[in-house]
Amino acid sequence: MQHLDDFFGHSTDLTLLQMSVRAIVVFFFALILVRLLGMRAFGIKSAFDTCIIIILGAILGRGVVGASPFIPTLVASAILLIIHKLIASISVNNDRISHLVKGVPVSLFKNGELNKKNLRRCSLSEGDIMEEVRRRINQKTLDDVEEIYMERTGKISVIQKSETEPGTL
Repeated sequence: MQHLDDFFGHSTDLTLLQMSVRAIVVFFFALILVRLLGMRAFGIKSAFDTCIIIILGAILGRGVVGASPFIPTLVASAILLIIHKLIASISVNNDRISHLVKGVPVSLFKNGELNKKNLRRCSLSEGDIMEEVRRRINQKTLDDVEEIYMERTGKISVIQKSETEPGTL
């Protein structure tokens, strides 16, 4: 056990070599956990996933700098990712849990009108919406837009009207 203590150090009295070894171990440990647990957080980035990323970074950072014991830090990180995976798996089949941890899309524009209440709720202006319309469908007006949503990830989706309106040929 003394050899491990010499190798990884303890407390905040770490040498350059000990902190470097900790950083390398933490990097590969986190990489393995992310790969094994299919970490969706880096691709989807919902509020649920962002919280996990922040907490995981904080925990692992403490292990690198010696602010927390090294092995318990690694174990806590693994448990956190297992819990994330478990909640994500449960939310696949349970809409109530999914809405709670991942959120729901918010309608910003429908039937030719901007939803001012939802724009305020999402901290968006009409200018923000117009920017997304220009970026997404290359239009300057809302004339060709059917609906706009703030998705659970915080991204804005613009649904363009179909080529032909119902009832026309």
